[in-house]
Amino acid sequence: METQQVVIVGGGPVGLWLASELCRNALSVTVLEQRTEVDQRSKALTVHPRSVEVLASRGLHQRFLDEALKISTGHFANLADRLDFSVLDTPHPYTLFIPQARTEELFEEQALGLGATVRRGHRVTGFTGQADSVTVRVAGPEGPYEIRADYLVGCDGTRSTVREGAGIGFPGTDSTYLGWLGDVTLGNPPPPGFSSFTEHGGLMVVPLPDRRWRIAGTDPAGATTQWPGDFTMAELRRKTIAIAGDDFGMRDPSWLSRFGNATRLATHYRLGRVVLAGDAAHQHYPTGGVGMNVGIQDAFNLGWKLAATINGWASDGLLDTYHTDRYPIGEQLMEHSRAQTYLFHGFTPEGRALRTLLSRMITQSKEFGDVLAGRLTALDVAYPATAPDAHPLVGVRAPALTFIGSDADLFALLRADAYLLLDLTTHGALAAHGEERITVRGGALDHVPHGWEDVRAALIRPDGHIAWAGTEQDDTELRALVDDALAAALGRR
Repeated sequence: METQQVVIVGGGPVGLWLASELCRNALSVTVLEQRTEVDQRSKALTVHPRSVEVLASRGLHQRFLDEALKISTGHFANLADRLDFSVLDTPHPYTLFIPQARTEELFEEQALGLGATVRRGHRVTGFTGQADSVTVRVAGPEGPYEIRADYLVGCDGTRSTVREGAGIGFPGTDSTYLGWLGDVTLGNPPPPGFSSFTEHGGLMVVPLPDRRWRIAGTDPAGATTQWPGDFTMAELRRKTIAIAGDDFGMRDPSWLSRFGNATRLATHYRLGRVVLAGDAAHQHYPTGGVGMNVGIQDAFNLGWKLAATINGWASDGLLDTYHTDRYPIGEQLMEHSRAQTYLFHGFTPEGRALRTLLSRMITQSKEFGDVLAGRLTALDVAYPATAPDAHPLVGVRAPALTFIGSDADLFALLRADAYLLLDLTTHGALAAHGEERITVRGGALDHVPHGWEDVRAALIRPDGHIAWAGTEQDDTELRALVDDALAAALGRR
């Protein structure tokens, strides 16, 4: 029987990103994907600012920047006033507009280059868990076979075979609204960024590669629990004219689809040696283009923890923190997507009044707009600190700190297989703490962000969140605190 340390089911962006993270930790990884090739019907089109930071943390962002369109605004429920991303505290204050199919291709190229095995046309039919492994049954092009793995990760979508086979609950609500989309050629396209919302419905028109366009929208007829059948070109034309007053010369559809607002969250992101990430763990209405991004950030959180557990340098219970970190993010995702779903279908006079009020608040209240932008972009994600006396920075995403005399920011210093220890003392008091799983970076910050004024040392996790921060002024005491922090992080106590 074949053996691997990790088997990942699902070769979409989430599974492929996770495979790369594990391979950076020298693990053997096989990705099983039942599709024989990349699906060119891209569900996702947007890479949000935090995801760009994730790419930058592994040196892949430039490939995306070279190909993608930068957009410095975002929308909440297609409100008329857009969120301003250009003022966000990140070196990447924009979304990248790039089809999911291309994201998947770039991620697969990365995973293969790092040593992952990606098998397309291979379908998981079941698995059996043991105390120390999981035996995965697969139907491949040349017949059935089995793989024995230390861990099995389900990145296989909302109908996850892995989640169902593990008996993990997926409670939530069924669809009550249906949206629709069409990828078409337009003979007379509207201006860039066009959207419309009236009593007849709402829609957005966005450009795709190869001079094609996506029209996505909702209308009052979508408030139904009955499936009306496959979406047609005639419906797309009729609905677009009703909402926007023009069909923009649409022709040659390559994809027509309906989508619902079923909203579900897995009860466990990990159960024994089975782990879930992406849509296998959470299902929601596709609002704001966040779905793929949340999944990639699931994988970013999971990758180093799973690798540290297998490689033996994890602290006790580290893998359990994947659920405690990411489950609340899933809950927030449910809340935001449900709220936006309601606003997307606010076609009554009262609904449109609510939309107008909220839209006006975006421009009138910077704090309101910043909160929505922080949630949408995931820049405000902070994980719970376990120690009651932890510094307020613990759990927060580390910003793109830069050092005097260096062009590299913090993201360029992160490694998938090691913590980063920032020595902010004036004389390198912590230089001796470097070792296999610890990279030390000393020096004076080019700019000291708010909240960092008294910080003399900080330990950054491989996913860029702060594991520990210290303000102790006495060097001897500071070194002792760092020793304790490293011991806790590396499972030495």
